[in-house]
Amino acid sequence: MNNFVSKTAALAASALLTGCSLMPTYERPGAPVAQHWPDSAAVAPGEMVSAQSVPLLAWQDYFSDPTLRRLIDTALANNRDLRVAMLNIAQARAQLGIRQADQLPTVNAAATGARTPDGSGVINTAYTAGLTVTAYELDFFGRVASLKEQALAQYLATTEASHSAQISLIATVAQGWMSLLADEELLAVSRQTLDSRAESLKLVELKVKHGAASDFELRGEQTLAERARVTLAQQQRQRALDENALVLLLGQPLDAATQAQLKQQNLSQSNLSELPAGLPSDLLLRRPDIRQAEQSLIASNANIGAARAAFFPRISLTAGAGSASSELGGLFKNGSWGWTLAPQLVLPIFDAGRNQANLDAARTGREIAVAQYEKSIQSAFLEVADALASRAALGQQLQANQALLEVEASRNHLTQLRFDNGVANQLEWLDAKRSLFATQLELVQIRLAYQQNQIALFKALGGGAPVR
Repeated sequence: MNNFVSKTAALAASALLTGCSLMPTYERPGAPVAQHWPDSAAVAPGEMVSAQSVPLLAWQDYFSDPTLRRLIDTALANNRDLRVAMLNIAQARAQLGIRQADQLPTVNAAATGARTPDGSGVINTAYTAGLTVTAYELDFFGRVASLKEQALAQYLATTEASHSAQISLIATVAQGWMSLLADEELLAVSRQTLDSRAESLKLVELKVKHGAASDFELRGEQTLAERARVTLAQQQRQRALDENALVLLLGQPLDAATQAQLKQQNLSQSNLSELPAGLPSDLLLRRPDIRQAEQSLIASNANIGAARAAFFPRISLTAGAGSASSELGGLFKNGSWGWTLAPQLVLPIFDAGRNQANLDAARTGREIAVAQYEKSIQSAFLEVADALASRAALGQQLQANQALLEVEASRNHLTQLRFDNGVANQLEWLDAKRSLFATQLELVQIRLAYQQNQIALFKALGGGAPVR
């Protein structure tokens, strides 16, 4: 008996020390994108630098506006979507703990008492107390290790998903704040225009009353006034919607200080620094969604190892050591001690193709994960390329619109003088005012588009260092 126990213990120790893994060696798939940005991105040679030579820029360093920083901090603390992402990390960490615990034996303390009658009517009493190890799997073929590796990769993927959610929240809050600033500017232009139209309408009505202006001129001025009123109502509605969206992100209403800052600040004061585009390969290191997809791929790869191990024998060990006595007071006395050791080997013989189907499903899951990983790289490449192309185009458009506004303001002033002196007609005068009003609104909208594109580029390039 002792010889058998010694051989079994030696076999168990050998299995623990020399256990093998059937998990495939992980190899990162190649990035299915070009090595350089397209020409439409208009990237300067100085921007094509490796990520290793350019440190990650934290969002606090990128957004210099104190009010915006405070809003982002509030959103990071209160946003429910981000809270769910953080709870998902805690759940994945717990699942990893379960898989790690599977690699070690579970030791329990057990005590039993039994009274059993025999055929002659005598009642036999038995008491036991001791420690037990129940069905501890000797991971000879790496099944448990593969499941632990899978849980670790899933935990890391969940962590990257949380980082991605943080970046998305930061960018969305910043864009929402920029939208509110633009709304205030548009409202100011619309109110100023409406006040100007109202004053002009009063003058024309007075001229009509004294026969110095025609009804045609009056209708033209009324048209301008009503159009300005319509635009103002549209801007008021849009501002309300933008504020509601920002409040949802923050998890609380805008305070009085923020509302006051909206009246004092404008988009031109919220300049954002230029970001170097880097190389497309940098996205693999800086984009958390790509890192998340890769960890999901690693988890799928580990799942193949567990599926392969199911074809091989599963060796488990049940053991116990303690004291047994017919009397409760006799426990733990000399002569009452004993132990048991019961190794078990289970070899699959017939399972109607279940193990093979599990392996096929695991391999297919890995192919799906590869496709998702490659798609995440392509999507990231597209987002950055679009943002870079828009940066160049919107920058040129912004400069042109600023020059256009100066021209339109000068034209409006000259037309007003010509009209007052009877040189310009009513149509020329109306056209100059409409054009100036439209150019003022368009400049604010283009400036907003440029700022929001800068934020989109910040997000597309990885969003800076992780939030701790």
